[in-house]
Amino acid sequence: MFDKGLIYRATRLVNWSCHLRTAISDLEVEHMELDGPTWIGKLPGHDPNKKYEFGVLHHFTYQVKGTNEFIEVATTRLETMLGDVAVAVHSTDDRYKHLVGKELVHPFNADRKMIVITDDILVNKDFGTGAVKITPAHDPNDYACGKRNNLEQITMLGETGLINECGGDRFKGMARFDARVAIAKALEEMGQLKGKSKNPMKIGTCSKSGDIIEPFLKPQWYMDCKDMAARSVAAVRNKELIITPDFHEKTWFNWLENIQDWCISRQLWWGHRIPAYLVTVKGKIDNPNTNNGDHWVCGRDEAEALVNAAKKFGVDASQITLSQDEDVLDTWYSSGLFPFATMGWPNEDTLDMKAFFPGDLLETGHDILFFWVARMVMMSLELTDKLPFKTVFLHTMVKDEEGAKMSKSKGNVIDPLEVMDSCKLEVLLNKLYDSNLSEAEIKKGVASRQKDFPDGIPECGTDALRFALLNYMMQSSINLDVKRVVGYKQFCNKLWNVNKFALSNFPEGF
Repeated sequence: MFDKGLIYRATRLVNWSCHLRTAISDLEVEHMELDGPTWIGKLPGHDPNKKYEFGVLHHFTYQVKGTNEFIEVATTRLETMLGDVAVAVHSTDDRYKHLVGKELVHPFNADRKMIVITDDILVNKDFGTGAVKITPAHDPNDYACGKRNNLEQITMLGETGLINECGGDRFKGMARFDARVAIAKALEEMGQLKGKSKNPMKIGTCSKSGDIIEPFLKPQWYMDCKDMAARSVAAVRNKELIITPDFHEKTWFNWLENIQDWCISRQLWWGHRIPAYLVTVKGKIDNPNTNNGDHWVCGRDEAEALVNAAKKFGVDASQITLSQDEDVLDTWYSSGLFPFATMGWPNEDTLDMKAFFPGDLLETGHDILFFWVARMVMMSLELTDKLPFKTVFLHTMVKDEEGAKMSKSKGNVIDPLEVMDSCKLEVLLNKLYDSNLSEAEIKKGVASRQKDFPDGIPECGTDALRFALLNYMMQSSINLDVKRVVGYKQFCNKLWNVNKFALSNFPEGF
């Protein structure tokens, strides 16, 4: 894939988990809907006893250099102002025409060159103050604006979520949301904080750790998926690949027809280490560029990489030093190889390849249709020119009674053992108190559980739980209401009593 140009290196904004210290896929980001000001606690990397405010816009000003004039901006992530390089306005906005091209004074970085620019793509002059702070290294829209206007990309955050040297002596080393509070206080003392306003918004969180995701500028490996996605779409449209139930086809088409280049590298300590090598050539490339693919080669092992490097740079292998990338491949990239890599591929003449590839039926949960199933189909078509299986059967998912995916952070996980063996009310309530729910949602959940299970969940047994799940199978997903399981326990009890009564009326020894 690298040799064909499908895999390449680029420096772009990625979804960064400061807690896991790795990039994560768009598909692994869960979005928390906020109606307005919301206090969230127990955030990784922060004091577990502290809560931080989200869902608000902080309004503050930048001073126009050499004048007593100020320009007001607003942001939901106040800490990112440490990486600001410009303020953008609309070219037709008469309020700011006289300021375009003027320098601004950064309140905490006096040596930072900040200017007022125009960007009619980004700025809506009728929204807010009509002036937008620009942080190219920490926001996708600002990144695009920075590219259009040739702005510097300044990263103000370290990989662990601590403020870097951009914070100076005042904020350096602070956790990002502690810095948000400290910056607000400092701006207020300077008379440059102009209050805050309600801002309904979505917050991206890491599905694995609950960490709030940061857009982070980092060099990564990407894969161009357009052609293989198009082949995967065609396979389902032509009925070469059957997805059942067929209403899941809509998800398949929607995702693959709008596919983006896939970030396939991860900064984890486990997984397939990426077979890419950074090349140093004595006297010619002493400080190789890690940000793009210019000074990288790939190889199935270091010996092959050395041959490729000598060929690429036209030098003797003795002059070359190789350093393998420490990153590993995204789990789903490795998993995408599963149908054929387990059968002996790339040797296609193995007995297993001949007997078991392609397969016939894949049965899995519909929640990983694009995580895994689509990746297996794309990779198989690209690397073997065959579909990995003929039919995909997607079974139902067990969710809570409201239809929400079960999550420890939401406190809505139903443990089957607690349903089978019984569970005290106190245990049910503690799940809510240990969650990331807002106080209002916790109160609602507590009231609901106290009403439904004043004495906790009674012992239902295995049969009642199985019976309930089987009855739910008519739905596309199982929105499990424990009260229904209790009802089926009572039904099973009736069957038991009927059985006992019947047997007592048969002759002895029957």
